[in-house]
Amino acid sequence: MHFLHVVGARPNFMKVAPLTHALAARPGVRQTLVHTGQHYDQNMSDVFFRELEIPEPDFNLAVGSGTHAEQTGQIMLRFEPVVVEQKPDWVLVYGDVNSTIAAALVCAKLQIPVAHVEAGLRSFDRRMPEEINRVLTDQLADLLFTPSADGDQNLLREGVPRERIHFVGNVMIDTLVRLLPKTAATLPPELPERYALVTLHRPSNVDDLSGLKSLLDALTAIGATLPIIFPVHPRTRQKIAELGFRHSSNLRLWEPQSYLQFLALQQKATIVITDSGGIQEETTFLGVPCLTLRDTTERPVTVTEGTNIMIGRDMNLLCREVEAVLRGERKNGGIPPLWDGRAAERIAQILEAKG
Repeated sequence: MHFLHVVGARPNFMKVAPLTHALAARPGVRQTLVHTGQHYDQNMSDVFFRELEIPEPDFNLAVGSGTHAEQTGQIMLRFEPVVVEQKPDWVLVYGDVNSTIAAALVCAKLQIPVAHVEAGLRSFDRRMPEEINRVLTDQLADLLFTPSADGDQNLLREGVPRERIHFVGNVMIDTLVRLLPKTAATLPPELPERYALVTLHRPSNVDDLSGLKSLLDALTAIGATLPIIFPVHPRTRQKIAELGFRHSSNLRLWEPQSYLQFLALQQKATIVITDSGGIQEETTFLGVPCLTLRDTTERPVTVTEGTNIMIGRDMNLLCREVEAVLRGERKNGGIPPLWDGRAAERIAQILEAKG
C-alpha cells in the first residue's frame, strides 16, 4: 500500500514521526512525505526533522506565508499535481493547520481516501481558524483517528458515521515517550533550579499591543519571585519590539528551541504558561502545572483529567495561580487513556487492515 503524508507546520512533525516509523515496519508499504512549507523557517524545520528522525520530504511545496486564503489556495494548487502523479492509496493529514484542510479538500475532489490523525478535537470557538480547519477536515475524512474519548463524541454529534471513527490515543505522546530519554543532554548549564517556561504566539495574545503589554507586565511581576524562560516566537518578538518593551533580567527572552531542547525545559519547569495546544497535552503527560492563556481549549481532557488550568486574559488570576503553585498548592492530574506511546501502532494496524 502507498501512504502519502502531508505536513506543514512544526506540530505536524511530532505527529507524523511515529506513524512513519510504525508503517515502515510493515511489509509492502510505500510512503511519500509532502512538506507544504507552511512553516517556512527552514533552519527550525531541518532541526525538527533531524531530531524526530523523519525522512527527508519527497516534495516541498514551499508555500511560505500569506493570508489564510492565500496559503490554503497555494497549498491546493501545488499539492494537486503531486497527488495526481503519486496515486496513493491513502493520504494522511495531521492536526488542524491550513495544510490539513487544503490537502483534504484536494483529495475529496479527486476521490482519494483521507485519514485524519488527531480528529474530533473541538474548542467550539469559530473565531479560531484552526477550529474551521478541524470541523471541515473531519467532514471530508474517510477515517478519523481521535486522541481522546471526547473526540469520538464530538464527531458522532456532527453526524460522522461511527465506523469511520477510531479512538487510538495521542500520537504526539508517542514522540514524547520515545525521545524523552534523550532530552537531559540538551539542558543548558545556566538553567535556574526553579523557573516558569512561557510560550506565546496566538494573535489573540500578541497582536493587540495593549493586551500584550499587560501580559508582559504580569510576567515581569511573576519574574520577581520565579525566573521566567521565554523562547520567543518570531511574530511575538516583532510585536514586543513594536512595544519598545524593556524586560528585566528575570524575564529571559530566548530564541526558539528545538523539540528536544523545549521538551527538556518543559520536564524541568516549575510551571508552564502557554497559549499552545500541544503543550497543554505534553505538560499533562509530564505532570507539570500548565496555565493556558486562552478562553477555550480544543483539548478539554487536559483540564478535566490533566494539569491544565484555563486562565483566559485574567492577569490577576495568572499571578494567583503561579503563587498557588509556589506554595505547593498545585493541581494534580493524571494521564488520559491510551496516551501510552502506542497510538501510531494502533493507527498502522487499522490502515493495514483497510488494505
